[in-house]
Amino acid sequence: MKQATGKLGVLCVGLGAVTSTFITGVLMARKGLAKPVGAMTQYDKIRVGFGDAEKYLKYDEIISLASLDDLVFGAWDVYPENAFESAVNADVLRAKDIMPVADELKAIKPMSAVFDKRFANRLDGDNVKPLNNRWEMMEAIREDIRRFKKENGCERVVVLWAASTEVYVPVDPAVHHRLSDLEAAMKANDTERIAPSMCYAYAALAEGAPFVMGAPNTTVDIPAMWELAEQKQIPIAGKDFKTGQTLIKSGFAPIIGTRCLGLNGWFSTNILGNRDGYVLDEPANFRTKEVSKLSTLESILVGEEQPDLYADYYHKVRINYYPPRGDDKEGWDNIDIFGWMGYPMQIKINFLCRDSILAAPLCLDLVLLIDAAARDGRYGTQRFLSFFLKSPQHDYLQGEVPVNHLFKQYVMLKNAIREMGGYEPDEAMD
Repeated sequence: MKQATGKLGVLCVGLGAVTSTFITGVLMARKGLAKPVGAMTQYDKIRVGFGDAEKYLKYDEIISLASLDDLVFGAWDVYPENAFESAVNADVLRAKDIMPVADELKAIKPMSAVFDKRFANRLDGDNVKPLNNRWEMMEAIREDIRRFKKENGCERVVVLWAASTEVYVPVDPAVHHRLSDLEAAMKANDTERIAPSMCYAYAALAEGAPFVMGAPNTTVDIPAMWELAEQKQIPIAGKDFKTGQTLIKSGFAPIIGTRCLGLNGWFSTNILGNRDGYVLDEPANFRTKEVSKLSTLESILVGEEQPDLYADYYHKVRINYYPPRGDDKEGWDNIDIFGWMGYPMQIKINFLCRDSILAAPLCLDLVLLIDAAARDGRYGTQRFLSFFLKSPQHDYLQGEVPVNHLFKQYVMLKNAIREMGGYEPDEAMD
């Protein structure tokens, strides 16, 4: 693995609640004024070796990771507010956790975004590039990446999507399966099947920057983008940050499956009042999120494998926009299970979480680990990062089933880090 030398540019698409919380936390941690709690790269330890050679090491003791001091932040956003104004407006963090880094936050001003209101109808910012053609949009983003990298003296750049969920874009083989078809559609300005997020992803890969999709958008979950990532030998990861309810689901469903209990139904509902919730209140945007959230359970509790237990359960997911809550999201899960001789039981889970507080450490981990993967020569879809994502990318053309089981994902994560550090992967997934 190449060592993590020099500055790492972190370019975020979206400078809203998640990004401003992420950046503020990193800046505060640098000063020793806050702890990066929740970040696996900063706290978790992995066993390497056996017997007398066994030891537990932090990630940066196994592989070379960029330090927090080496991160340089930039962003694109449809709204012109700088990172300080965004952090204040998001109302996630208290003043005492923002003011010590106010000057650094004020210096982070978003570049104008490429935007198509049809993909996020509820957003109306005017910090937008005056471009309509998809290929021109992509080229403008490439220029932004090059300029940012040069002006900030960055050796490497990672691009992270932390913006709103776009309307659902179904995978169309005529456009999304081959890179040449995707490029032709972009040049022909196909505004129905080429989402703005695809312009960001294409630009990042073309500039040699790993790309992480933190929303459930189709963006890099298409064979044409896999082809581009392979061609440029750049890693990609997606999709959708695994923060609240899906984190609980991917961790709790294995309890039901491991104990061989049956499932009749799982009803999940959420309320939140931040910008993400406002965008998701639009049915076309919610459809994208729904596809992402529904996929988790079905790959953990599989009817074909255990027909007596999981052949016919009902799974429903709802998200409700409720402005009084702001970024304080609440998730309710009602789980109807059955046990010995079919007798019914119920489980209720009420998770009062903070969406951006849970997402911020995921942003840090994904940025640091996909940068490490790139330096290790890994490219294409990084399945080991599925631990951090709701709807992990997988090769559906080959019938691959995504791994959503949290503890199997953790094995994948640990083994990848062992491999990058020169150790043998020594845990198996049953």
